[in-house]
Amino acid sequence: MSTTTTVPHAAASGFYGAHPLVRALRLGLGASQRLWPALGVRIAARVFGTPLPPAWLQRRHTPGPAWQHRLQAFEQGRLGVYRPATDALPANAPVVLLVHGWGGHAGQMLPLAAALMARGLRPVLLEMPAHGRSGGGTSNLAQFARAIGYVAARHRHDTGAAFHAVVAHSLGANALAQAASQGLHARRIVLLAPPASPVDYTRYFAQVFGLRERTCAAMQRLIESREGIVMPQFEPAAVGARIAQPTLVVHDRDDRVNAFADGEAFRDAIPGARLVATEGCGHRRILKEPAVLEAVAGFVADA
Repeated sequence: MSTTTTVPHAAASGFYGAHPLVRALRLGLGASQRLWPALGVRIAARVFGTPLPPAWLQRRHTPGPAWQHRLQAFEQGRLGVYRPATDALPANAPVVLLVHGWGGHAGQMLPLAAALMARGLRPVLLEMPAHGRSGGGTSNLAQFARAIGYVAARHRHDTGAAFHAVVAHSLGANALAQAASQGLHARRIVLLAPPASPVDYTRYFAQVFGLRERTCAAMQRLIESREGIVMPQFEPAAVGARIAQPTLVVHDRDDRVNAFADGEAFRDAIPGARLVATEGCGHRRILKEPAVLEAVAGFVADA
């Protein structure tokens, strides 16, 4: 059962609402689901897994020459990993993994990276498949979770130490919670503006693109069968009790993409989790709000 109230999704002005491709895609999906329903389901699943804005539009926001960029093979795609090029940090500085959300990019995490470096921590930026400079055309929440788990396991294997912390935004935060519930190698986690229900998001997607209820349900089943996991398994009630790390949740009361109640749901489901509530930051400005950066950096540094 969903942990949030089913209402018209507030993200109607967010991920898809103003994008010029939406009208054309809506018309195409509407025609395909009427004329060839099975094809309509496959097309809907493809569109659902394609980040908007497209990755090529996000590449101008790369972290820049102060960061070393490496592409790492992962499944059928690639992960972009950015590490500070500076030698100012001690070799044994604790490492913190920073993860963007759906349709985002590594550059969005730079303000937080700077706040962590000021405290002597070494940030690593992870860019998911089909995002930024990572290549690939599609991704999804399940792959996000696997990618976080893989990068954390690889780091522990290569260095002998777990990540000091992992901080993730939006859909990345939802994926981080799932990864943590599966034994993620990290001492602490921070969830920034997490969505509580992927099922609610599919309903929003169907509303935006004019999908019939039958098409939406078939699309969800197709994605679940491909990924080997059902969407409710990502919700706070399913993952919360299995998260052992100290957890900080940060959510803005005016978030128009993921409701504030979503952050409360994770706070309530994860033993000992603490919620920092902000106002007036919305969904993305929370990533550069000085008070948020200080709260997150302080929580991570205390580990």
